[in-house]
Parts: sequence; C-alpha cells; structure tokens
Amino acid sequence: MSKVIDFQTDPSRYRHWRVEYDGAVANLFMDVDEAGGLFDGYELKLNSYDLGVDIELADIVQRMRFEHPEVSVVVMQSGKDKVFCAGANIRMLGGASHAHKVNFCKFTNETRNTYEAAERDSGQKYIAAVKGACAGGGYELAVACNYIMLTNDSTSSVALPEVPLLAVLPGTGGLTRVTDKRKLRRDRADVFCSIEEGIRGQRAKDWGLVDEVVANSTFDDVVQERAREFANRSSKPEGLQGIRLKPLDRKIDPDGTVVYSLLEVDLDRDANRATILIKGPDGAAPGDTGALLAEGSDTYMLRLARELDDAILHLRLNEREAGLIVFTTQGDAERVLAHEAFLLANAGHWLANEILQYWKRLLKRIDMTSRSLVTLVEHGSCYAGMLAELIWAADRSYMMLEEFEGNNRPLASITLSPANFGVYPMANDLTRLQTRFLGAPEQETALKGRIGESLDAETAEELGLITEAFDDIDWEDEVRIFLEERASFSPDALTGMEANLRFAGPETMETRIFGRLTAWQNWIFQRPNAVGAEGALQRYGTGVRGSYNMERV
Repeated sequence: MSKVIDFQTDPSRYRHWRVEYDGAVANLFMDVDEAGGLFDGYELKLNSYDLGVDIELADIVQRMRFEHPEVSVVVMQSGKDKVFCAGANIRMLGGASHAHKVNFCKFTNETRNTYEAAERDSGQKYIAAVKGACAGGGYELAVACNYIMLTNDSTSSVALPEVPLLAVLPGTGGLTRVTDKRKLRRDRADVFCSIEEGIRGQRAKDWGLVDEVVANSTFDDVVQERAREFANRSSKPEGLQGIRLKPLDRKIDPDGTVVYSLLEVDLDRDANRATILIKGPDGAAPGDTGALLAEGSDTYMLRLARELDDAILHLRLNEREAGLIVFTTQGDAERVLAHEAFLLANAGHWLANEILQYWKRLLKRIDMTSRSLVTLVEHGSCYAGMLAELIWAADRSYMMLEEFEGNNRPLASITLSPANFGVYPMANDLTRLQTRFLGAPEQETALKGRIGESLDAETAEELGLITEAFDDIDWEDEVRIFLEERASFSPDALTGMEANLRFAGPETMETRIFGRLTAWQNWIFQRPNAVGAEGALQRYGTGVRGSYNMERV
C-alpha cells in the first residue's frame, strides 16, 4: 500500500457518512459505499470500514465540535437495513501491510477517544442506536459512545467475534472498554469474546453491554425521544454559532517537503529523519471573543494545531521510514504566551475551550506516535506554553547554551505557563511535567513558582527541563552524533523502548488501550495463525477455518 493517504476531507467529499442536523440533535448515519475502499482489492460490504471510512468519521467529529457547537446530542446509527456495522473490513486487513494495520488501529482508536470524551470536553453526548448486526469494530464504534440503545429483535446483536473468527483481538479498544468502561464481569466478558453470534436483547442489557433495549416497532421513535431528553438536560448554552474549518494551506513537494502556513516538514529520507519547524505567531492575540470568532480557523492556536496534526498523521502513514522526528521552533515566545493566555482567560467560551481541548488531543497524538522524538531548543526558538510541551513529549531534548558565533538570534529560552500544569494531560491523566518528575514531585511543584520566567539553558538544565545543554563548540557534533546513532538502532526495539518509557505512573483505560492492547495486537498481526497462508484472516469467507499452530507462546 504505497498510495499517499490524505487525512484532509470535507462534507462535500464524504462517501460513507451523512449527517442530518436538527437543532441540538445531530443524526449521524453510517452508510458505507461498498465501492469506496481506500485501496483496490476489497469491497466494503455490510457497513465494514477501512481507514478512508474512519478519516471521514474523524473529520465529522472534529467539525461537530467547531462548526456545530449548538449540538449537544449525536445519534450514531446505520443507514443500511439489518446491519449496524460489521467492523473493520477483513479483506482490507488480510491484504494490508503490517505497518498499515497497526497505524490504522491507532488512528481508529484516537477517533473513538475523541467522540468518547466529547460529552466531558464539549457537552456533546454520543448515542449509539444499534439496529441489526453490530460486530467487532462495529461494537467498538458503539461502546465508545456514551449511551447504547439496542433494538430487541432476532437479528440485532452486539459481538466481539475476533478471537473465534479471525485469530486476532478487538484491538482498537474493545476488550478494554468492555472491562474498564462497561465493567463487565470477567467470566461474562470471556463468554462474550468467545462466541461468534454475539448477544441479543435483554441479556445484552443485563450483562451491561448496552444501556437500553427497545422494541423494534418503536425503536426509531424512542431513540429520537431519548436524544431530545438528553439534549433538554444538557447545560450547554443555546444559540451557539460555529465557525468554518477552512481547507489547510499545504503544499507537498516531490522530495517529501511539506509546507504549511505555520509549519514546515523537511524530510531527509537518506537519514530516516523528518524535521518539523514550527513558526511563532504572525500576529497579535485576539482582543476579545468576538475577534476570536471572526478569525475562526485562521486564529494562530487553531491554525497551528490543525497543521501540526496533519503533519504528524502524514508522517505516520506516508513516511514510515522516517523513524526520527525532530521538533524545532522559531518565533516570539511572548506572542505564543499571549495567544495561549487569551484562550485560558476565556476558557468558558465555547471556541476557546475547543481550541484548548484540541491541543490536548494533538499532544496526546504526538505522545502515541511510534517514532523517536527529539526537541532542539535553539536560539530564536519560542518554546513557551503549549509549545514547551513538545520538550517533555520528546524522548530527548537539547538546548543551545550561551551565544553562538555568527548567530544574532535571541538566546534560547523556555517559558512555563499555567497551562503546563494541567490543561494538556497525557493519557495517564498526569501532566507531562508530573510524569517527568514522577520520582521527585517536589520538583514539579517548585516549577509553578517559575511560571512566566524566561529560563535560559543553564537554568533549564538545573531544573531538569531538558536532557542536556551544549555550547557553540559542542552543539553541532553532539546533536549530529545523537541523530546518527538513533537512526542506526532497530526501529522495533526503539518502538518498544519508547512506548514503555513515555508513560510512567498510573494506568488508565487509555494507556491500557494504546499500550497493552495495541502491543498485543501488533504481535498477533504478525503471527501465522492470523496472517499466514492458512491463517484465519486469509481464510475468512472461504468456508475453511484457519489452521493453527497450537503451541502457546
């Protein structure tokens, strides 16, 4: 699968979803075009999905937050008869490269997490209205919603049949949400995940797999009634007017360079490295929320978030041998702080809140990206507030010390803001500073007294904010040696090492999904029992079951 995957889309290009807006309620229909697969070689039958279907869903979820803040309830339902969703397309999984499968699972679950958190973060509650078969990834779509309604008939059921049918796992969060979110008893979860036909009706409700079971004859009416009840109970203000998310200003050159309005990605394929240059604000912060609404998606904090998000996804799926991502910045740190401070001061305004929530999600996506990450704090950089988070998201960080000959840019500095202490938590529900100083929490506490200070390299190193500082004599050689050494290591070993080291501290449902389950799915997707010539994924649909090596590993 060498096709360049574009994560940008808009409603005029949707092939698999449609949305009907009715005041505070949005009805979201999954109606997958069978012939609309992202790649050749498979049909998306029975509302099954591939990455292209999920790219559209991610776009819908994002636009729901920014373009339709008036919505407080989203009803996810099928546009087809007798099937809600059959899950990830098996032919796609059988033919996809291992790397594509794993990246697909990761992006899929990041999308699930976004709408799962929409009620808490944005006051948008998602209801899954399940009519027909809801299997595998289809149930994962539903279980990420805040409320599940199931019609009570002979054909509607919920199921996670991956183990008996495909020799893989519900790897985009299914197993973990069943135990950690739905809190299904372990033995019942074992039964549920071991039967192909799934569970129907009142039994699904009694076990906690769904929240409500409704007679088929009244199902559609009750779903809309329930949506209105939830909308009426919502504390979300009425009359909110959204903004338009404009297409990104982006150019991709043949050599791999990607240029945005506030961002440049320089690709060195020979060195297996991508350098991301982030530019500071090109204007002053908005004067008030009216000005913020007028700027809309052009406002610095939102424009940069969208561009950086797109760049990270592009590197993940399209430049998989760029195993090292180098973050650099240039600009005015005071302006960065001013833009962030404006959002913090107006966090009660829906758009300011959405931009801050987007930065939280974006930084989590960077945490979860299976590349070595290094941040270079150079003279003239603007690592302040949310951009400073990139220092602690990285596996290493290096900072220029003192003046460099021939370099008249402002000396390198780091500036902490109040947002660094709680606005952008990691998947482990700790801040990056809390995670960094897990063994010395008093250091993180002391840093709160340094908010707003421009911290030079010597001070930043003393405070533990960077890995190391180098002067003019050593900078070039030390950075070069690190970059070359990192590129020489096994990417498999690095992925395992980095994923283990990045998420110290308590486990959450989110870290379990990405860390434990994704690691197991990564392994299982390479095993002959699943993907071998006689494996379950290859034989699915032929009437012949997979032939398994029965040795337990």
